[in-house]
Amino acid sequence: MDERNRPDPVQWAADAGADLYDVATWEERTRLDALSRSMYGGLVAGGRALVIGVALLIIVGQIALIGTALQRDPVISAYILGSIVPALIIALYVWRTDVTRAQPLRPLVVTFLLGVLFASFAAVANSVLAGPFAAYGVVGMGLFFYLVVAPVEEAVKLLAVRMYSYRQASFAAVIDGAVYGAVAGLGFATIENALYIAQQYVEIASLGNQPPLILTLQTAAVRTFAGPGHVIYSAIAGYYLGLAKFNPEDGGPIVVKGLLVAAFVHGTYNLLASNLGAFLQALAPFVAVPSAVGFVVFVLVFDSVVLLALVAKLRRYERAFQKYGGADFYADGPESGPE
Repeated sequence: MDERNRPDPVQWAADAGADLYDVATWEERTRLDALSRSMYGGLVAGGRALVIGVALLIIVGQIALIGTALQRDPVISAYILGSIVPALIIALYVWRTDVTRAQPLRPLVVTFLLGVLFASFAAVANSVLAGPFAAYGVVGMGLFFYLVVAPVEEAVKLLAVRMYSYRQASFAAVIDGAVYGAVAGLGFATIENALYIAQQYVEIASLGNQPPLILTLQTAAVRTFAGPGHVIYSAIAGYYLGLAKFNPEDGGPIVVKGLLVAAFVHGTYNLLASNLGAFLQALAPFVAVPSAVGFVVFVLVFDSVVLLALVAKLRRYERAFQKYGGADFYADGPESGPE
């Protein structure tokens, strides 16, 4: 027997009908029990509300910046929407690979919004901690990517899933974790792209000596290639969150494994992308590769490799679902839907 699941000795030895309330077992009986349960529920709900409230306070300034850019030129909205199209396509693909029941709209929307909201935590952490690492040059920034940027961003995206959709009845299969993870990544990519694009526009427009829309379009183009990674990485971490939900005895290590994988891939992308210019310069004596072309090729190759790994995992689940008759589970099973 697993040591973690062993019963108390009194529980094990007592007869099935023995009353062990408040001795070795517990259930709600008294008013104090009811009060304790209510207080616990209030503390949990209050903790969630506090996290959301802090995130809202942080994101207010970010929304104001985006609003300023949109007010000056509504074309910026087209830049933002266009920049998330590739990420949206990948999220839709992950959603389509779910061979179990389709997810209801509500938890998908809530997860997307929480992905947008919790991105503010990552923005603060990255801003506060970048300085000490930057002082150590390339090595310091490499450590910054692996120890701060990647794990923090993957953690807040996973938090967006854990906060709401994880607790819903619609999260009814391991693969659902990948779907909600992808949606959280889409939310994160949306607000991140919007901030980069809006900030670039406002800064250039304030100078007044260069065409802001043209230069901002370049930023939007770069962000178009940056967004898909967020969806892919958080879909990987989300899959492991789903695996943890249905293997609660090892849930903690499973979640950590998913975060480690996603953060390592994410950190590697950041490290390679940040040093791509130096690599292209080293190639210049042999072959001249424009920086824009080099960046596009790098992102397409890197994201394709990681996406193929994700697809292989999702298809492995699909094959197991078909092989073992997973569809029969829904023949007489409970309806899936939000609680």
